[in-house]
Amino acid sequence: MTRHPSNTAGTEWHDPRPLAALDPHGLLVLSHTLFTCAEQSEIVRLAMRHVSALGPYHAEAGYLATGDGLSRVRGHDARAPRVADARMTELGEADGCVSLPERSWTWAYGLRGAGGLLGYILVSSQSGPDEQGHFLLSTLVGIASAALSLTVTRAEQHDRAGELSRLRTERDTALRQLDTMRSELHLQTTVYETLARVTARGGGEDAITQALYELTGLSALVEDRFGNLRSWAGPDRPDPYPVRSSTRQEEMLRQVAREAGPVRVEDRLIALARPRGDVLGVLAIEDPEATANERTRFALDHAQQSLAQELMHMRELAEVETRLRRRLIDDLLEGTDETSAYARAEAVGHDLQRTHYVVVVHWPGNAVSSSFTRAVEQATATSATRPLITRRGDRMVLLTEARPDDDAVYTALARELGTPDGAIGVSSRCDSPEGIPRCYQEALRALEVRQNSRRRSGTTFFDDLGLYRILGPGNDLRELEDFVREWLGRLIDYDAGHDTELVETLSRYFDCGGNYDEAAAALMVHRSTLRYRLQRIREISHRDLADVDTRLNLQVATRVWKIILGGRR
Repeated sequence: MTRHPSNTAGTEWHDPRPLAALDPHGLLVLSHTLFTCAEQSEIVRLAMRHVSALGPYHAEAGYLATGDGLSRVRGHDARAPRVADARMTELGEADGCVSLPERSWTWAYGLRGAGGLLGYILVSSQSGPDEQGHFLLSTLVGIASAALSLTVTRAEQHDRAGELSRLRTERDTALRQLDTMRSELHLQTTVYETLARVTARGGGEDAITQALYELTGLSALVEDRFGNLRSWAGPDRPDPYPVRSSTRQEEMLRQVAREAGPVRVEDRLIALARPRGDVLGVLAIEDPEATANERTRFALDHAQQSLAQELMHMRELAEVETRLRRRLIDDLLEGTDETSAYARAEAVGHDLQRTHYVVVVHWPGNAVSSSFTRAVEQATATSATRPLITRRGDRMVLLTEARPDDDAVYTALARELGTPDGAIGVSSRCDSPEGIPRCYQEALRALEVRQNSRRRSGTTFFDDLGLYRILGPGNDLRELEDFVREWLGRLIDYDAGHDTELVETLSRYFDCGGNYDEAAAALMVHRSTLRYRLQRIREISHRDLADVDTRLNLQVATRVWKIILGGRR
């Protein structure tokens, strides 16, 4: 007997001996072929091919049980008509006779395993098998059933092995993820606890940058929104610290603001502290080697949140202090109880027991805004202590301990605001809160004198006004009006009746020291026109302009008319 490999599709069994010569021992040889076959359909086909070797039998069809019922095995020259498929289903997984046309005897042999029905082999014959034939057929079916069961077991074991391998892989992955999560949780806990300690101890920007440096090992720094360094922790601090141009700084802020979380800009990893949308500061780490990872970013992001809270708290405190200081100086300028004033000043860190000066600043064309206020504060920052400051109309009013040095404040403001067209009035010395309202009026008077003089820009001190000090707030307005009427009444009436400017002409003439050319230029008239107007002034007022006392009284009268009376006619 010749045997081909049984686990290859299309394998056939060739036995040169007659059917009668095949004994039951041949089934044992066949079993080896079936048990080494890996495919269930091939096992059924091999068993069907050997049915005829057991006697006068023929394998009509073979079936395998599936989840959807019975499926006929293809590839064997079976003769059973398709009607057999329906009748096989009617057996209900039992063995039994199947009625087929032109077959005397047809029997469905069930292929079973431990799990139940695995399939069928449908056998036909001209007559039913004898005892030996039944034994041989049953033995063949049993061997085929065992071979099918083995393939099922192998498949299940393979599936279980695959499932076990998958579970092991998932377990290893889960363990790695758990280790990663444990490591990240440890880092996050360390970051939270470190920054929480900084907050609990009331640490400011320096404490935050130091904590970030310790957490990351990279130098940390804080800048204000303008790029000025406020804090640095770690090595390699540049000295002097480079300051970016305003254009480059704003471009950098816009670049970082477009992204969520820290952003790399050149050699730095940068995060913005902006608790309510406004950029209050910049927190960054120096990372020239690009070693920062997600853990570094996590630490930077949470340090930024701590910095944002710190800067917001500082801003709120500053705003409260500013409001309190402004209310204090407003009340002092109007006049307030000294005991209350001392207490309130002490609460905002200002010592009213010291000597003070009132300073009034006016810069035409510059609206009184936060930028103007900041410019005034920066220009007066050289003072021993921070001045009290408030707004009055289009002017800034300061109460400061230090008397401004000549034109130092004016020069600084002109440079800061980009224009020299401004004026400052400074009061005399004030030794107590009750004198502050008077000093405020003196500063206003000094400012008005400056703005109505030939050189309208600069600083004027009330102490330097000389004769003009009599035009101060201590004089009775009615007396001043009478004085002006006495010396300028005829000219004022003439101007009102003839729409002329003789009083203004006289005022400019005195301001220019009696110089015809300068006075004519100031009035923007020809020199001869000025001479004509002065002659008319002599004629109408009946005053001799060459007389020294007359000139003095007329000059004072024009000053009162312009400064005190505002040029009223």
